[in-house]
Amino acid sequence: MARDILLLLFVVPMLSQMPFSSLALTQDFCVANLLLSDTPAGYPCKPQVLVTANDFHYRGLATAGPIVAPFNASLASAFSKQFPALNGLGIGATRVDVRPGGVVPLHTHPEGSELLFVVEGTLSAGFISAETNTVYMKTVTKGELFVYPQGLLHFQYNVGSTTAVVFSAYSSANPGLQVVDWALFKSSLPSAVVEKVTFLDLAEIRRLKALFGGSG
Repeated sequence: MARDILLLLFVVPMLSQMPFSSLALTQDFCVANLLLSDTPAGYPCKPQVLVTANDFHYRGLATAGPIVAPFNASLASAFSKQFPALNGLGIGATRVDVRPGGVVPLHTHPEGSELLFVVEGTLSAGFISAETNTVYMKTVTKGELFVYPQGLLHFQYNVGSTTAVVFSAYSSANPGLQVVDWALFKSSLPSAVVEKVTFLDLAEIRRLKALFGGSG
């Protein structure tokens, strides 16, 4: 018993000195300290005496982000790495500008659901259920919403003649991103393996690896 008490007296003070980001659940906020490493629970907190109003203001979605080739769409993000005040709050956002003929390819956010809001233009938006492979797809126009459940493959593409501007909100400050095209054709996965698991023609796989910069 005495040994257990001594261990407790030693461990508790040690834990109190560790800058866990989960403290955001028991305090007003936890602005991410990007000088420290990310953890499964988020970034450690920036010392509160160093936090200013500027930490809670972000202009990164005021203009279109860089174009992502070859999709003819641009992406600007507001997650904890770009907007540290979101750390621990369970929210995030993006802005996507999809030019005529542009596409947001099949991708998934493993850690969060997405609520899409169309500001300008017209998109076709959809996702594929995991249990039945049912496709849920809808044309979404200015002022309308579409929701993507967490972890499911989804997509968007411009069906109009003008640039579509979309803002999305997420149920995570770091929802994650995996793009199917990048996973298959921008990675080092050998072409012979891609051919075997996708049934695609080897010549087409090599063309796509050359397009996306993959190897193997």
